[in-house]
Amino acid sequence: MPRFLTAALYKFVDLPDFAALRDPLLAVCEAHQVKGTLLLAREGINGTIAGPEAGVRAVLAFLHADPRLATLGHKASWSDKPPFLRMKVRLKKEIVTLGVPELDPSRTVGQYVKPQDWNALLADPDVLVIDTRNDYEVAIGSFKGAINPDIKTFTELPAWLDAQPALQDGRKPKVAMFCTGGIRCEKSTALMKMRGFDEVYHLEGGILKYLEEVPPEQSTWEGECFVFDERVSVGHGLRPGPHELCRSCRWPLGEAEKASPLYVKGVSCPHCHDLRSPKEKARLAERQRQVELAEVRGELHVGARMPSHDD
Repeated sequence: MPRFLTAALYKFVDLPDFAALRDPLLAVCEAHQVKGTLLLAREGINGTIAGPEAGVRAVLAFLHADPRLATLGHKASWSDKPPFLRMKVRLKKEIVTLGVPELDPSRTVGQYVKPQDWNALLADPDVLVIDTRNDYEVAIGSFKGAINPDIKTFTELPAWLDAQPALQDGRKPKVAMFCTGGIRCEKSTALMKMRGFDEVYHLEGGILKYLEEVPPEQSTWEGECFVFDERVSVGHGLRPGPHELCRSCRWPLGEAEKASPLYVKGVSCPHCHDLRSPKEKARLAERQRQVELAEVRGELHVGARMPSHDD
C-alpha cells in the first residue's frame, strides 16, 4: 500500500501578514516529516506537500485553523516513494507569476467547468481551447485539439495572447483554458475577463482533477501530465507515469529519449546535449557519480534534488 500522501493546494486570499506565517508553517511541516514547497504571498498560498498521511493532515489542519484558509482545498494522490526531498516555505510577490499586478483572481475569474462537463465544452467548435502550461509540460501530453502557445514560462502568456489574430480586432470568442492544478488558469482567465472577454471557461481542479475523476474510456486527454515533484508525470487515476527528469535541462524524458545515444543519465539528453560544454558535462557527470554513491549508502545527495520549474 502506498505510504506517502501528496497534497497539492492553492488559494487566492488576502494575506497581508504572509511573511509572519512562514516560520510557524515551516516548523509544523518539519515536526511532522512533511516535505515539499509552499509559496506565500500577499495574494495567497500555493504549493505541494507530501509525507506520512498523519503528517500531511496535521499540516492541512494547521492551515485550516486560520479563518482565511478555512476553505482551502487540496488534491490528494499517493506514492510508494517520497515525492520530495526537502521542505521549503518561500515568500513571493505572486504565488504564481504572471507579471500583471493589477489582476485579482480572488474577485474575478472565468466560469468553472467540472471535469465531467469538460468534454462537451471541448467539442464545441466555437470554443478556443488554450493550454496555458509551458512547452516542456505540453510536450508529453495535452487535451486533443487544444492550442499550444509554445511558451517557456507562464509570464510569456500575455504577450502570446496579444499576438493571436483570433483574439484581436474586437472579436471576443468563447475561450476555455486549462493547466495542471487550476492555479494558472485562475490568473489567465482573470486576465481574459479584464480584457473584456465575457465567455471564459476554466477546468476546475485542472488536469489532475480530470485525470482523477474521468474514466480513461471517456477521456479526451492524450499522453501524460507533468507534475512538479519526483513522480515527473502521472496518467489516469493519477498513477505515476514512465517519465524521468533530465537533471541537466529539466526536460521530462520518455522511453525513446532515454534510449537515445545523446542521453547520459544526470548529464545530458537529446534536448540539451548540444547546449552543454565538455566542462559542464564533466561537472554533471561527477555530480551524478556522487548521487549514485550516496544511493548505495542509503543517503540523499544534494545533487539528487528536484530542479525547480516556473509554475
